[in-house]
Amino acid sequence: MRAIWKGAVSFGLVSIAVRLYSATEEKDIRFHQVHRDDGGRIKYKRVCSVDGEEVAYDDIAKGYDLGGGEMVILTDDDFAELPLTTSRAIEVLEFVPTEQVDPILYNKAYYLEPEQTAAKPYALLRDALTNVERVAIVKVALRQREQLATLRVRDNVLVLNTMLWPDEIRAAKFDILDEDVTARPAELAMAGSLIESMAADFDPTSYTDNYREALQEVIDAKVAGREVVQPDEAEEAPAAAVDLMAALRASVERARAARGEEPAAGSSADDEDDDDKDAKKPTPIKKAAAKKAAPAKKTTAAKKAPAKKTAAKKSA
Repeated sequence: MRAIWKGAVSFGLVSIAVRLYSATEEKDIRFHQVHRDDGGRIKYKRVCSVDGEEVAYDDIAKGYDLGGGEMVILTDDDFAELPLTTSRAIEVLEFVPTEQVDPILYNKAYYLEPEQTAAKPYALLRDALTNVERVAIVKVALRQREQLATLRVRDNVLVLNTMLWPDEIRAAKFDILDEDVTARPAELAMAGSLIESMAADFDPTSYTDNYREALQEVIDAKVAGREVVQPDEAEEAPAAAVDLMAALRASVERARAARGEEPAAGSSADDEDDDDKDAKKPTPIKKAAAKKAAPAKKTTAAKKAPAKKTAAKKSA
């Protein structure tokens, strides 16, 4: 696992240096949107709705919609001025009984690992929480947002559970439940008997995701039948050699100018013209190869002599 956050648990005057790790991971099978005909990936562009132009990531800011088409734009400087007093600290506020925390408030779970020098105070807090059967209510800033959370013990490890704020919990308002609907005593007794007959100790490992397993079987069958599409990726055109040479020449000239030296004799334009002229000249090596290829079947010494003369002329 890779730590996603480093900080310290502030427990009174005790500071416990810790690392934060995600305690959960999604096992859902992920898919990509592809073109049905050739399997090519579907890509999206960041396009401005006003001018229709594609926007670079550095030019994107955050906007708060006021309604009626009005927008307030916030930049990184605006967010930098916001107070995050717990940006690198997990501040313990109080300790409460575990049953008083409604499970609907729980959001995401993280493991806390102590630094090498904080093993003893880490064990102290862990064992103390186990003995009192309480959870610690803390505040922590994760991903530029201050969150309420709990600290509890699971498998001898401190677990941080981020929580939703009370105003983030929706009220359950259903008109049908406002009506006076009651069950008869006989129905309640029968329901109680049914519950007792289905009572058991909870073992999460006894349950499996049947849909995911069936979907994986479909994918494996597709692979076994070789119904796999590998789209042809468009290859980028290689950069022209003249561009590379121009960049090298410019780099040399800039380095000489930085040292106060005079430019080298001959301009880059003249060098490029020479390169073009050399490129237009016929290559004698190819012609010689062509002549040798024709009489390859004849092995007499008389036929080989002109080839040596030709080679002598070319070397001159």
